[in-house]
Amino acid sequence: MTTAVVVGAGPNGLAAAITLAQRGIEVTVLEAAETIGGGTRSTERILPGLLHDDGAAVHPIGLASPFFRSLNLPAHGVEWGWPEVDLAHPLDGGRAGAMLASLDATTGHLGPDAGRWRRLFGPLARGFDDLAGEVLQPLLHLPRHPVRLARFGSAALLPADVLGRIWRTEEAAALFAGNAAHGWRPLSRPATSAFALMFTAISHRYGWPVVRGGSIRLAEALAKVLTDLGGRIETGNRVRSLHEVRSADVVMLDLEPGAVADLAGDELPTSVQRAYRRFRRGPAAFKVDLAIEGGVPWRDEFSGRAGTVHVCGSAAEVAAAESSINNGHMPERPFVLVAQQYLADRQRSVGDVHPVYAYAHVPHGYTGDATEAVIAQLERFAPGTRDRIVGLHTRSPGDLQRHNSNLVGGDIIGGANTLAQVATRPRITTNPYYVGIPGVFMCSASTPPGAGVHGMCGHNAALSALDRIARDR
Repeated sequence: MTTAVVVGAGPNGLAAAITLAQRGIEVTVLEAAETIGGGTRSTERILPGLLHDDGAAVHPIGLASPFFRSLNLPAHGVEWGWPEVDLAHPLDGGRAGAMLASLDATTGHLGPDAGRWRRLFGPLARGFDDLAGEVLQPLLHLPRHPVRLARFGSAALLPADVLGRIWRTEEAAALFAGNAAHGWRPLSRPATSAFALMFTAISHRYGWPVVRGGSIRLAEALAKVLTDLGGRIETGNRVRSLHEVRSADVVMLDLEPGAVADLAGDELPTSVQRAYRRFRRGPAAFKVDLAIEGGVPWRDEFSGRAGTVHVCGSAAEVAAAESSINNGHMPERPFVLVAQQYLADRQRSVGDVHPVYAYAHVPHGYTGDATEAVIAQLERFAPGTRDRIVGLHTRSPGDLQRHNSNLVGGDIIGGANTLAQVATRPRITTNPYYVGIPGVFMCSASTPPGAGVHGMCGHNAALSALDRIARDR
C-alpha cells in the first residue's frame, strides 16, 4: 500500500491527509504541538468557560470552500452560527457602514450607493460558487468559467483606492476599504480590490459565520473524517529532519517555506532553497483577547450586532494605516479587526462576561506593545469600553510565532500578498506544491490559494501528489 506522512495538523495538513486517504493511501499526520488545529485552536485564556479562538475566528471562506463542502462537516460536528450583522465599520459621529448577508438588506442602508453596490456585488454573489472554484486554486490553470473569471479579474486587478472612488458615501467607502485591508497591502497597490470583492461577495452568498463551540471544532471534525478513513494522527511529535519521514512514499509539509528549507537541508535543490529563503513575509498581527462585562458599548446602531467589526475610521484612515505597516512604521491608529463570536455562539460567554477577539495590523516583526493602541481604537467608537474590561491576554508577533512556527514575525497570512508573490507563491514553477524532492510537497498557506481556513492549499497539494503518483506508475 502507498504510504504518506503529513507534517502539521492544521486545516491544510488535515485536508491534504483526507484527500490522500480518500484515494486509499495509508496516512499518518505528525503534529509537533500537543493538540491539533494550528490556526484553528481555541482555549480558555482569561476565565474558566470563557472561550477564545487563538487564531482564525470567523469563517466565510471555510463555509464557501469547495473541499470543505464536499465533506459534509456538519455531520461530523461542525455547527455554523451567524450573527445578525456580518460586518460593521464604525465612523466618527456614531455612524457606521454595515454589511448583511442579504444584498437587499445591505443596500437598504447605503443610500445613494445602493445601486452601485448592487451592480458590483450582485453578479459576484450569484456566481460565487463558480468563481470560488477558479480562485481557490493555482493561478495557472485551465478555467472552467473563463467569462466569469475574466469579469472578476478586470475589477480585481485594480488598486482598492482606485475602484473605491465609485462610492459616494463614507459608509460604503469604509466597508470597501476595510475588506480590502484583508490583503494586508497598501490600498494603492494593484489587485488589492480583489480582497474587497471576494469578502463582500462571500457575505452576500454565505454570510460570515463562526463555528459554534470554537474554531477548534472545525479541526476536530476534519480529524474525525480522517480517522474514519483509517488515517492516524500523532501529536507531540516534532519532525526535525526530512530524513525522519522519507520512508513514506509521499510527504506533505504543512510548513512555511523557510521551515521546509530547514527541514530538507541539502536535499533541497539549490534554486529551490534560494527561492524559499527569499520568500517575502507579510505584516504582522498583534492579538488582544478581552473579557468584557456587558460587551463592547458601541456607539452606532450596527456594531453591537456584528460578528466582525473593522475598527479604523474612514477609508482614508484605513489606507494610511495599511501603508504605514507595509513601510515598517507603527501607526498611531492601526486597523483593528474585532470579532464578537459570542453573538452567534452564546456558549462562549460566562454570564454577562463576553469574549472579544481583536488584533491590530502592525509591521512585520513588531516588538512594541500595541495593547493601548487597540483599546484606544475601541474607546474611540465605543466610549466606556476600558471600564468594562475584566481581563485581557495579549500576543505579540513574537508570541504568535512561538505559539505557531508558521507565523514568522507574526505574519498570519502565509506571506506577503504582493502581486508577484500571489502569482508565483512560493516560487516560480508550474507546480507550486512540489518542493523539488521526489515525493515531497508543501501544503501550507504559503502555497496557492493562500491564507484562510478553507483547506484548499492542502487539498490542491494532495491532488498534485496523486497526479505525480499516477504518472510515475
